[in-house]
Amino acid sequence: MDNLKLFVVEFINQIWNKRNFDVLGDFLHPDFKDHSLPPILSPDAEGMKKWILGTSMSFEHQTIIEDQVTEGDKSILKISMQLMHIGTWRGIEPTGKQLKIDGYRFYKLKDSKIVEHWALIDGQAIESQLRSGLHGCKIPG
Repeated sequence: MDNLKLFVVEFINQIWNKRNFDVLGDFLHPDFKDHSLPPILSPDAEGMKKWILGTSMSFEHQTIIEDQVTEGDKSILKISMQLMHIGTWRGIEPTGKQLKIDGYRFYKLKDSKIVEHWALIDGQAIESQLRSGLHGCKIPG
């Protein structure tokens, strides 16, 4: 179980944080399916890579693992993402704002590789943090 736990941690570090796609095959099973990607992307390794690269055009991002539970062939992570808004995202021009977003990632493994991925990241919370202060509307306190 410790090996599986460390494997998932290393995946986050190498792929999400360092964007070291040369080692993607070391982590993903040939039948990999990402259940969290937008429908315009294929739910495979190439779609995940495109999502990470696209996100990286809008944000400098670092994923921090806050908690992890690993049992059998499954691992769930409570994460926080440190973001700096450097490019257009959802029509919002770069603000330079630094954000922190919490979320979850769930991985299922097969043959010692990641075969499925689900994520719960609140994109609306990101947008709300970016839009705060960008318009003149103020809610009285």
